[in-house]
Amino acid sequence: MILTGRQIAAAVAAGDIHIGDFSPARLEPNSYGFRLAPEIIQYDQPDLDSFEEPKATQIVMPDDGLVLEPGRFYLGGTVEAMGSPRYAATLYACRSVSTLGMWIQFSAPLGHCGAIFPWTLEISVACPVRVFPGMTIGKLAFWAMQGEPRQYDGKYTGSTSAVASRLSEDTAPGAVL
Repeated sequence: MILTGRQIAAAVAAGDIHIGDFSPARLEPNSYGFRLAPEIIQYDQPDLDSFEEPKATQIVMPDDGLVLEPGRFYLGGTVEAMGSPRYAATLYACRSVSTLGMWIQFSAPLGHCGAIFPWTLEISVACPVRVFPGMTIGKLAFWAMQGEPRQYDGKYTGSTSAVASRLSEDTAPGAVL
């Protein structure tokens, strides 16, 4: 079952949910509104090889924002480290962001219990869109789990900002899967 905003606030107070720089003003009926961190990552090469670590550049947005361009793929991060040892979480864009033609999550919206760090956002735009550091860009919902929780201990553990793909750590050409 999804937690209400009040249940999220109570779980934060009890230590069952971690949201860095928590503000009750960003609570929504069934989620918490998070902000865009100032760093944006873009891949340097036009073709990516899943067996190789991608080459990427980190851009720090100026206070007057950064225009994201169609046809480019960006990785952003959340200002807040968020997660829970007790609940699973799912990440969504704000409707206001989506209706600008901006996608912030394509395929990895699930946060496992125990995964507590700034989330990496998968960003693409349909038209040029200026984004600003610290703008509210999405929401995180928390879900009660059934069964005994197993804490996340994957390759993104300990992340402190947006992280480029680490798929190359999983497999190599010719590896038996």
